[in-house]
Amino acid sequence: MNQIIIDVGLQENRVAVLENDELVELYIEKDDNKRIVGNIYKGRVVNVLPGMQAAFVDIGLEKNAFLYVKDAIPKEMLSNKKINLKDISIRDVIKSGQEIIVQVIKEPFGSKGARVTTHITIPGRHIVLMPYTDYIGVSRRISDEAERNRLRDIVESIKPANMGLILRTASEGLEIEDFKDDIKFLLKVLHKIDSERNLGFAPRVMYKDLDLIHRTVRDMFTKNIQKLIINRRDEYKSIVELVEMISPQLKPRIEYFDSSHDIFGYFGIEQAINRALDRKVWLKSGGYVVIDETEALTSIDVNTGKYVGSINLEDTVLRTNIEAAKEIAKQLRLRNIGGIIIIDFIDMNNEYNEQEVLKILEDELKKDRTKSTVLGMTQLGLVEMTRKKVRSRLTTKMLMECPYCNGTGKVYSESSILSLIDKEIRRIKLHTSAEAVIIEVNTHTEEYLKSNNQYFIKKIEEEYGITLFIKASQSIHNNEIKVKNIGKIDFIKGILER
Repeated sequence: MNQIIIDVGLQENRVAVLENDELVELYIEKDDNKRIVGNIYKGRVVNVLPGMQAAFVDIGLEKNAFLYVKDAIPKEMLSNKKINLKDISIRDVIKSGQEIIVQVIKEPFGSKGARVTTHITIPGRHIVLMPYTDYIGVSRRISDEAERNRLRDIVESIKPANMGLILRTASEGLEIEDFKDDIKFLLKVLHKIDSERNLGFAPRVMYKDLDLIHRTVRDMFTKNIQKLIINRRDEYKSIVELVEMISPQLKPRIEYFDSSHDIFGYFGIEQAINRALDRKVWLKSGGYVVIDETEALTSIDVNTGKYVGSINLEDTVLRTNIEAAKEIAKQLRLRNIGGIIIIDFIDMNNEYNEQEVLKILEDELKKDRTKSTVLGMTQLGLVEMTRKKVRSRLTTKMLMECPYCNGTGKVYSESSILSLIDKEIRRIKLHTSAEAVIIEVNTHTEEYLKSNNQYFIKKIEEEYGITLFIKASQSIHNNEIKVKNIGKIDFIKGILER
C-alpha cells in the first residue's frame, strides 16, 4: 500500500511517502525556511561573468541567484541545432542592471545562492504550462507508447497558441474535458504574472508556488496513492476542498488522524527518519551499507557484514550487492542525496553478475521522481552515477555541525590529550614561576586521567616541579584543554576550596 502521511506542526510541516509501509521520501518545510523552487521573481542583473558564461541576479534573497547562459537564452535557440552555445556570450544575452523575470529551479545550498532560469514553467494538477515554448511533452513515468500518443493528440487540439505543455503522470487515462480546467487556471496565473511585469521595482516576488501540504496534494496525490492521512483538522478541510476541485474521485482516500497522538510515531516514521540519519544502514541479510556525504560527492560502500551465505562466496557477494542496490536507491530518495555519487559494491568476478546488479539499481531508481543517471562501472570496479540536486539533503535540514568536532566527526584521542597537557605544562614552566596549575578538561577525559593515568600526572609534576590539578568542565570538549589558573600552590588550593 502506498500512503502519504502529513504531520502539521507549530514550526514545521513534514510529509512522508510510504511504499509498502516503508518510508521512501521525506519532505520538511520550516516556517522560517520556506521552499522557493518554483517561485517566480522580478530580478535585477548585478554582475555578468563572461568567463563563467553566467550572471548573478538579485531576486531579494540573502544571496544573489545564479543564471547560466543556457538558462538565459530563449528555448527556441536551444532547440536550433545550427546554434552552438559556445558561440554565444552571456554579454550578448543580458546586461548588468537589466530587469528580468526568472524562476528558481534549485534551492540555495551551503555557500551557493539559488539557481534560476528565464524559461518559466507553471505547474498544474495534470499539466505544466511553458508559456514561451511551443512544445508538447509527456511524463517519462507514462511508459505505454500508445497512451503517450493518445495524450499528445488530445492536448494538441486545446494547446494555447505558441505555448508548450508537459503532461504530468497524473494525466494518464484522462480525457479532453479533464485538461480544459487545468489549462484555464494556468492561463489565469500567467496573465497575472504578465500584468505585473511592469509594476513595481526589482527585486520582488511575482508568483509563489503552493506550500508543502497543498503542493503534495497537487503533485503526488494520484490514483497510485491509497491513503492520504493528516493530523490537523483545518488543513484536512483545506485538502478536501482542493481535491474536490482537481480530483474528486480521490476524496474518499483522505483521512483525518486525531491530533492528540503522534502521527509519525504511530506509523513508525520517526524511527525510520533516525535510521536515515545514520552513516551505516543495515541490510536484512546482515550486510550493511556505509554512506559518507561530502560537499563534492557522496561515497557509498557495501559490505557483507554478518551475512555468510549458504552456497558459495560469489553467491553471497551477488545477493548482498542486489540487496544493497535496492537499499541504495531508496536511501538516495529518502536522504535526497544529489550530485556525484560513487558506489563501491563488493567485487564480483562475474561480468554477468555485475550487469545484473546495475540493472536492478537502474530499475529501482525509476521509482524516484528526481532524475538520476547511472554512468556505469569504472576500471576500479566503482559505480558512477549522478542524481539531480533540487532540494537540500535530509542531513542538512535536520542536523547541524557538531560544536565539539567542528563537523569532522573526529576528536582527539586520550593519548593526544595527554600530549597537549605535557606541552602546556612545559610552556608554563619555561615562561612563568607558577607552582601549581588548574587545567579544565572534558568530563570524559577527567575520568580517563584519574582512573588510568595518575602515574602520568605524577610524572609531569616531577619533571616540571609543578603541581597539577585536573578539573572537569561541561563547556570543554574533547578537542582542547584549558588552563584555568596558574600561581602559588596556596593560591591555587584556595581557588579549588571556594
